[in-house]
Amino acid sequence: MKAPTAHGNSGVPNGGVSYWYTSTELPKYRAPLPGDRDADVCIVGAGFTGLWAAFYLKRAQPDLRIVILEREFAGFGASGRNGGWLSAELAGSRALYAKSHGHEGVVDLLAAMRGAVDEVIAVAEAEGIEADIVKDGLLHVARNRAQVERLQETIEYEKYWGATEEGLVSLTSSELNNRIVVEGAQAGLFSPDCARVQPAKLVQGLAAAVERLGVVIYEQTTVEAIEPRLARTDRGVVKAPIVLRCLEGFTAGIKGQRRGWLPMNSSMIITEPLPDSVMGQIGWSGAEVLGDAAHAYMYAQRTADNRIALGGRGIPYRFGSRTDENGETQDWTINALTTLLRDMFPAATGVPIAQAWCGVLGVPRDWCATVDLDQETGLGTAGGYVGSGLTTTNLAGRTLADLVLRRDTDLTRLPWVGRRVRPWEPEPFRWLGVQAMYTLYREADRRENALNLEHTSKIARFANKVAGR
Repeated sequence: MKAPTAHGNSGVPNGGVSYWYTSTELPKYRAPLPGDRDADVCIVGAGFTGLWAAFYLKRAQPDLRIVILEREFAGFGASGRNGGWLSAELAGSRALYAKSHGHEGVVDLLAAMRGAVDEVIAVAEAEGIEADIVKDGLLHVARNRAQVERLQETIEYEKYWGATEEGLVSLTSSELNNRIVVEGAQAGLFSPDCARVQPAKLVQGLAAAVERLGVVIYEQTTVEAIEPRLARTDRGVVKAPIVLRCLEGFTAGIKGQRRGWLPMNSSMIITEPLPDSVMGQIGWSGAEVLGDAAHAYMYAQRTADNRIALGGRGIPYRFGSRTDENGETQDWTINALTTLLRDMFPAATGVPIAQAWCGVLGVPRDWCATVDLDQETGLGTAGGYVGSGLTTTNLAGRTLADLVLRRDTDLTRLPWVGRRVRPWEPEPFRWLGVQAMYTLYREADRRENALNLEHTSKIARFANKVAGR
């Protein structure tokens, strides 16, 4: 695995999987699959979804023989590259989830997401996983009039789906400034149901916990095909009554799955530690994570050692559902994110960017997550988290465990279980559609800022229709 290298005209160390691993270390590879094997459950993908599923399965039934297959190392993908938001946010249309389970079904799903935040924290504590976890909540900031309107609409919308007065708090610009000083901020929105986390530490700690329970993780093993009751790899075949595909953004690499979940790229940069003089101007003495109300939105956290890690979509999709090489992103993206960071935090303008990286997240055609197990074929899956996966993987993993064990529980009755979604369009229409969508979103953001629009740009509303959201 390559270390980050200076890239193009940005001059910023780039790739190397992510800064989260640079700041600790890349894990040593576990042994590959030594040949054909039999198991009770075979899990493809050693990211959070697969690890959580194995964790809860093994705790519920210790005698299960569980094998996890991973092409790289546990946590190589989005699980070790994300923004570190352990939040209760769930991507997708509430109305789509409600079609099958009604209003109360969606209320139950969102309540389960809020509970999953505390569940992850509790497991980390019980398993001795030190991952810089601090539950100080989530702030969304609005920097123009249209964004302020969207934040207010969000409050009413989420309250309809079960959010409480305490769960979503509107903030004036002065109230927001008491927490974080963001240039041009006009209003904010606070939710307590979120924690900051160092994701690579969390996923590596979870992998070790799973192994202590007796689960076997084979790395350096490429799964080439998933079929009923078996997974074919470059090192042998694993046969099992249950095979769970837990690949999220890497799903398109499996035979027959190229049009299933689109691998959307998201990129991040991180600063060097901020001097006290800069922190004094920005504030941010807590561990709140930060987002905004733009259409091409950003996400950020203040790390335990006073860096700002900030991410966004950048160039969102590579033709043919290709993924990145070792986490390297593009110059354009690095420069765009750097410009955004310094626009939001002018005091940090002189602080160098320490590293940039990217990863992929899974996006279904309707932008809603899915958990599924076909008992006849033994094939199961979970994913399509659309960038809100750090907490969601825990709830999905617990739900997969209940499905595998044929338990009828509150989790298996949630509205994301057993959903069927149409595939994405073939190329070049897939690529053209995604590029057009994000071009429209960026233009909508530009117009809302430049023209000081009071309401959401019509361009953004059209982009939502293009996206099918």
